[in-house]
This record gives sequence, structure tokens and C-alpha cells, in this order.
Amino acid sequence: MTFRFDDAVVAGVLRHMNGDHSGDSLLIARAFGPRRDYTAATMAGFDGDGGEWLAQRGDGGTEAVRVPWPHGPIAERPQVRREIVALYDAACARLGVEPRPHS
Repeated sequence: MTFRFDDAVVAGVLRHMNGDHSGDSLLIARAFGPRRDYTAATMAGFDGDGGEWLAQRGDGGTEAVRVPWPHGPIAERPQVRREIVALYDAACARLGVEPRPHS
């Protein structure tokens, strides 16, 4: 059964990702979605099995990109950051982008 995070946790993570890490979201969507030419992406949600991004295509349309967590299912708030960072690092590797250091 998929773990569902509390609405406040989801809202906080989405606010942070979409406010501070929109470029990371775009890299993740490009690396794991069916297209490499997305022009923008926002994190739309997540649960214990993975995250979901809405990626904008060049024609103005959007599509959902669902990506499973690299280390498998999670059920604790601190694990969300770990998994998003792992997705970012994997996206950079797939796309040949130098990742920035994590603090």
C-alpha cells in the first residue's frame, strides 16, 4: 500500500521545490520523462512511491511525469529530501550536467 504524506508536508515540499528548485524539476522531467525538450516543470505531488512533475512542452501543452524514488518506497519526511536529491543527481548524470554541491 502506498504511503500518503500529510497535506502540510506535501504543501511544504512543493512550495520549496517550486519556489527554489524549478531548474531541478526541469532536469528531472527531462531526464525521466519521455521527452528532452520540456521548457519548464513544476513538482505537482508525491507519495511514498515517487514524485510527480508537470512538464511543459514546447507547444504549450503539459504532461505528467511520474518518477519512482531511487531507493524504493519511503514513509518519513526526511526521506523525501534524500530521494529528490538522488533524483536530481541521477538526472544530471543522465543528461551530462554537472550537479551543484548539496549542503
